[in-house]
Amino acid sequence: MYKKKIILTISLIGVLIGTYFVINFYQIFFWDNTQFKNEASYVFIDRDDTIDSLDIQLLPLLKSVDRFRIAANKKGYTDRLKPGKYKLTPNLGNNQIINILRSQRLTVKVVFNNQERLENLAERIADQIEPDETSLLEAFYDEGFLKSNGFTKENALTMYLPNSYDVFWDASPEVFRDLMLKNYQIFWNKERLLKASALNLTPMQVYILASIVHKESVKVEEQPRIAGLYLNRLKKGMKLQADPTVIFAIKKASGNFDQQIKRVLYKDLRLKSPYNTYKIKGLPPGPIAMPDLSAIEAVLNPEKHSYLYFVASPEKPGYHLFAKTLVQHNINKKAYVRWINKQKIFR
Repeated sequence: MYKKKIILTISLIGVLIGTYFVINFYQIFFWDNTQFKNEASYVFIDRDDTIDSLDIQLLPLLKSVDRFRIAANKKGYTDRLKPGKYKLTPNLGNNQIINILRSQRLTVKVVFNNQERLENLAERIADQIEPDETSLLEAFYDEGFLKSNGFTKENALTMYLPNSYDVFWDASPEVFRDLMLKNYQIFWNKERLLKASALNLTPMQVYILASIVHKESVKVEEQPRIAGLYLNRLKKGMKLQADPTVIFAIKKASGNFDQQIKRVLYKDLRLKSPYNTYKIKGLPPGPIAMPDLSAIEAVLNPEKHSYLYFVASPEKPGYHLFAKTLVQHNINKKAYVRWINKQKIFR
């Protein structure tokens, strides 16, 4: 009888211990360990993150970071963090959380447009994915990459087309750059290449001219007319004489790209620069900004006309007055100068 009581007691203790371990096991791995109420929370793991820095990031999201740490140790995750962006939803157990952090890396929407230089683009991209501005710029200007793909430092910006791209948050600078090259090659399909060839332009030259068109006007309906005008000047061997190129030349010469220049003066036209189209014939060696896709399409599909001159319209801001002769242009220009002086815009 006494022996039976001992056996029964031992069995009961065993059951209790077993129950404790089972409950503890389920609590650590499978019980809900999230405490946020929103539909989803996102975790960003850097390349240099450790389990300690991840714990800090998870602290406001989990009921118990300690239990998460135990589960991570048991599953061999603590030394195998994978950088990336991850999505957590409510009511997840640690086992699910770790599986997500191991294998469900998400992309982010990278958006950019109208960047003046690669330096500006690198800064913009660094705000959206993990790599910093310096490492991105090094990849953008890598001489070996540029040379092997037919670019130079002056025209390297032409490879980057403004759009929205799905990119892994932890993508390396080289991976991001190569993705941009792939999209560049897709964009320049057979149809666009034929249109560029018919204009006696390369894709890079189309981009460069589009950058001037874009700086002249953001009015999509007017861009094909401006593109046609500049193409007319190129065909006739005339200088483009585009004020935006002079503004870019001034900024480049001074090294100050933050300055605001609203008016080009006659003295500015004398600046010696390969970007000053009042001095050089043809196109500058590189774009003066990243054009909208509409400006690129405007160059590829220009309006056919005989205009050779244009100036901003004083009566319709954002639009221009076009002329076929220098006489008519000078009349339009006088009206514009009177207006700009009245506005007291002297620089």
